[in-house]
Amino acid sequence: MQKGDENMKALLKKEPNGYTAVFERKLKHPREDIWAMLTDNNQLKKWFPELQAEDLKNGGKFKFDMGDGSFEEMEILGFEKPAILEYTWGDDIVRFELNELKGGTELILIEKISKITDHTPRDLAGWHVCLNVIGRLLDGVKGGSRKEEWENWYEEYKAATETLKQ
Repeated sequence: MQKGDENMKALLKKEPNGYTAVFERKLKHPREDIWAMLTDNNQLKKWFPELQAEDLKNGGKFKFDMGDGSFEEMEILGFEKPAILEYTWGDDIVRFELNELKGGTELILIEKISKITDHTPRDLAGWHVCLNVIGRLLDGVKGGSRKEEWENWYEEYKAATETLKQ
């Protein structure tokens, strides 16, 4: 991961039919390695253990372990290996775009948010930390406390979403 990327907050924007949050990371790794982090269950469990790919294709699904024995299914809306992965996320949509760069890959995560709720800053902080963890895993760097990192970003995104709602 390029220095400073993990400290870049998502760009939040009000849209005609909701909001978008755009996260960008430049990673010094091949697109295929990052694709595997997003789609291979052995890699997914390293950074998002609750998430599992079930059927990797348009119309396929991911499953989210709710931690209480139940699972939420999320439909895959866009699947172009190894460039685009898009799926439902509750009432929202999450889209990963992988663009080849000289010496690496640009990872863009776009969350299309239907409405700002109390849970929105939690998700945004979660995605922020997850992207940082992906970068550290690929770099072979041990990370610090995810919980502490999440708490710091939660406060940032809570303030940002409050401003956005005004």
